Amino acid sequence: MHVADAVHEIRTRLANATGFAPTIVAYPGYGSTTRVRVLARVVLTTKPTAATGKVRGWRAFTSVPVRYSEVEVEIDGVVHAVRADSGGLVDVVVDASLEPGWHTAFLRSEVAAPAEAGILIVAPETTFGIVSDIDDTVMVTALPRPLLALWNTLVLSERARTPTPGMAVLLDRLVDKHPEAPILYLSTGPWNVAPALARFLERNLYPKGVLLLTDWGPTRQRWFRSGQEHKTSNLQRLAAEFPGIRWLLVGDDGQHDPEIYADFARSHAAQTAAIAIRELSTGEALLAGRRAHEDGPASGHGGVPWVSAPDGSGLAAQLKEHGIL
Repeated sequence: MHVADAVHEIRTRLANATGFAPTIVAYPGYGSTTRVRVLARVVLTTKPTAATGKVRGWRAFTSVPVRYSEVEVEIDGVVHAVRADSGGLVDVVVDASLEPGWHTAFLRSEVAAPAEAGILIVAPETTFGIVSDIDDTVMVTALPRPLLALWNTLVLSERARTPTPGMAVLLDRLVDKHPEAPILYLSTGPWNVAPALARFLERNLYPKGVLLLTDWGPTRQRWFRSGQEHKTSNLQRLAAEFPGIRWLLVGDDGQHDPEIYADFARSHAAQTAAIAIRELSTGEALLAGRRAHEDGPASGHGGVPWVSAPDGSGLAAQLKEHGIL
């Protein structure tokens, strides 16, 4: 943490010296009719430029968190005073009285221009929801291959990213059958790339949803935060926040999604509608350090329906057999 503090201090001085300005980056949030989770970051960043279609990923990592910023959150005319954490992240739950559907939260700070965030309010009678991974599930990122992943993330234009075949159609069909279902895109990716991911999802016609990303910074226990812990804790949180919802968990077999989802299904079988795993190709699986389509968690997930296929079309056919689609 001492090293991280020193690096942050240097980055802050450089950002201020080169004309970076404090900015509130607001992300979509979610909640019930009485409580909402608000997500945003306060960072020092360059002024946005005109869209050219060639946004390089490395630019997202030049912003510097503004630590412990005071932020006002206004929802339905009620103002809440909150504080960002050491990473500049605002992740708070506030009281609200809202009807189901999308609403707007207004965020203000003394040091930055105001921002707006969409808030998805889930109806109390909702019984079905979707949690989907992003990397190599809805977007081909080759995340298991470190060098290519770095190229994709830091150098490649965001418009050159490739959607996973059939996944947008699958999720769209699911939302069409379950129009009340909330969809949350749960990824171990950093909040820095959230705006680019949101544009990718919209451009490739994925259903509108809420991003749940993470902070790559160190903790007092380790240099890098645990992606598995991030996914597990958010699934546990969703189970507690919406006890009446059964979740369809969508992921891929390139990293730890099968194990994480299987653990959740064993402990929350009544809240798990099914698990859908996109199978990586043989080459992708080998580079990820796995055997292609290896047996594993599929045999121990509390009896919850488990489907797997290399694309959205194959997953759709199997989900249809289970009555989910």
